Amino acid sequence: MTGAVPSPLPGSAHPASALPASALPASALPASALRAEGVWKAFGERPVLLGVSVSLAAHEVVALIGASGSGKSTLLRCLGLLEPIDDGRIFLGDEDISDPRIDGNRVRARLGAVFQSYNLFPHLTVLGNVTLASRVVHKVPRKDAEARAMALLERVGLADFAGAHPDRLSGGQQQRVAIARAIATDPEVLLLDEITSALDPELVGEVLDLVRSLAGSGATILMATHEMAFAQGVADRVVFLDEGVIVEEGPPAQLFGAPEHPRTRAFLTRFTA
Repeated sequence: MTGAVPSPLPGSAHPASALPASALPASALPASALRAEGVWKAFGERPVLLGVSVSLAAHEVVALIGASGSGKSTLLRCLGLLEPIDDGRIFLGDEDISDPRIDGNRVRARLGAVFQSYNLFPHLTVLGNVTLASRVVHKVPRKDAEARAMALLERVGLADFAGAHPDRLSGGQQQRVAIARAIATDPEVLLLDEITSALDPELVGEVLDLVRSLAGSGATILMATHEMAFAQGVADRVVFLDEGVIVEEGPPAQLFGAPEHPRTRAFLTRFTA
């Protein structure tokens, strides 16, 4: 379905489609694992998100697509409480996590996030990186955390590298470690931001295969990606973001096969021409 395009002017009256969640009756808000309602974000005078509303159901895989600079990464960072929002509300389950009184660290402990850069700690081994949040944040005993981490490293094909430091791994291997670290704490939602964009083409497949496996096992994933074939084959729903606005969203077959909005068609043409 197509989305209304709100005014791009910061501080202007929000259109009805971008009303903050507080203006909507509770009965109008669907149950979801993660939900943004009328989220606005600007960096200085530059607006980036213009009243974005999006929801993610439990066990759903949603792909965010759009050109570079469309707001995909900013949206993920706002949802993960890594950037404050200017207006709107964000819910994790039934909890309003955009409430300024919220304990951000407690909320972030319920989420998993992987970004373009691997952000592995170079002084820690692979095993140390994967177990760190479990031991420090969630207070899991070292023995239990390491057993869980080894099972995950086995799953991502890197058990033999548990004692190695990140600089001994390829980019694709480091990104797989980053994903293992993100899921080690059983997050409610996994946020993935262009996780293959910094990889050599021959390494992209191994990372996407892992995400495909996670999706097949029932993980709840919101993923910004430029991999259109992957989004088409794995996502339950695709959301097209353009200039800070959700222009269109729907099942992959509909959005890729018969997009309704001219801006969506123009964007997808770049990948099919």
